[in-house]
Amino acid sequence: MIEGTTLPTLQGERIQLRWLTERDVPALFAVFSHPEVMRYWSRGPMADPGEACALVEQIHRCFAERSLFQWGVALRQTDEVIGTCTLSSLNPAHRRAEVGYALGRDHWGHGYMAEALPLLLRFAFGTLGLHRIEADVDPRNARSIRALAALGFRTEGLLRERYHLGGEIQDAQMMGLLRTEADPSLLR
Repeated sequence: MIEGTTLPTLQGERIQLRWLTERDVPALFAVFSHPEVMRYWSRGPMADPGEACALVEQIHRCFAERSLFQWGVALRQTDEVIGTCTLSSLNPAHRRAEVGYALGRDHWGHGYMAEALPLLLRFAFGTLGLHRIEADVDPRNARSIRALAALGFRTEGLLRERYHLGGEIQDAQMMGLLRTEADPSLLR
């Protein structure tokens, strides 16, 4: 996979994907405690900043195990973390992983994920040599589905009533992108 004790920084024009540290706990709490951000996740909003601290610890532990790579999405001008991008369920034998992402509510509609996701996919297909990237999306999350479709992800199925969250039963739309079908700019 990759060497080192931290994830590499992936540079975009306006944002960068960078290693998360304890100093990012307040920003992560702001993102993951917002009900609109968490509306389509498989867990509810964080209720306590200690949960964000535990998240950073989990990210570091899982990176050491090479089972999850989670970057902070930070504005280049200020280094403020405004979200996260993740490769989870990393499976080197089958050359696949799942993609996940979250963006703070105040930063929606500015194209930050349209910049961050290609950085993540270039790393996944290029550096890691993965063949397949999967996404589990709530079918009501039209913004996320559009963002993935714009990158070439295809809907592959619907897992009915997969999640029970907040007194509601939620489906999961499964999407996938194969290296052989990806835009060549994502393979460099």
